Amino acid sequence: MEHLKIASDNYVAFTFFIGTMAMMAASVFFFFELSNTAQKWRTSVLVSGLITFIAAVHYYYMRGYNLETGDSPTFFRYVDWILTVPLMCVEFYLITKKAGAKIGLLWKLILASLVMLVTGYLGETVDRGNSVIWGVVSGAAYFYIVYLVWFGEVSKLAQSAGPQVAKATRVLAWFVLVGWAIYPLGYILGTPGGLFGMQLVSDPAAASHAMDIVYNIADAINKIGFGLVIYSLSRNED
Repeated sequence: MEHLKIASDNYVAFTFFIGTMAMMAASVFFFFELSNTAQKWRTSVLVSGLITFIAAVHYYYMRGYNLETGDSPTFFRYVDWILTVPLMCVEFYLITKKAGAKIGLLWKLILASLVMLVTGYLGETVDRGNSVIWGVVSGAAYFYIVYLVWFGEVSKLAQSAGPQVAKATRVLAWFVLVGWAIYPLGYILGTPGGLFGMQLVSDPAAASHAMDIVYNIADAINKIGFGLVIYSLSRNED
């Protein structure tokens, strides 16, 4: 098992390890706080714990895969995203439900997130020759989510749900706009001709390692941050 030890200069594996521990710690915190959470917010806090728990399990496996092969665990990363990103979208529905959010909004958010991720996976791994086309479809789904949470149904419902819900929704919307933007950037750098056929990096392997580090840090910030915003809302909203 000597080869599974993390070398002092293996920053990719190190960030996988840190991501695993950070998100597992967040899960324990969210789960233990459920009993101290008002009934109407327990589902939201539970979902926050599930998001970080699922991510922690996947990060544990991704760390092992990276140590064994030296490759980027793209497949496992997309499996993690396909499970956790729709759950992050569900949070928007849950916190605006009391303001009249309908089940149709929930399905819009889930469907858009799945389209974004499935097409992204196809372009990055299965059909790299058409990565630009798949990237455009994935990007369109991403910007549809951005529209919903900034200007569409989610934003309008949040405004009528009270100041605390509106504030929390706006913070979560910033996570989607800024925090999630790192993923399209990684797609562009990680696929051939990712930006209108241009070669953006001279060393794809080095770029892949760099993006793994950025992904790992961004994932931890986005997922734990999402949960902490929900947790804060559950403590401040009347």
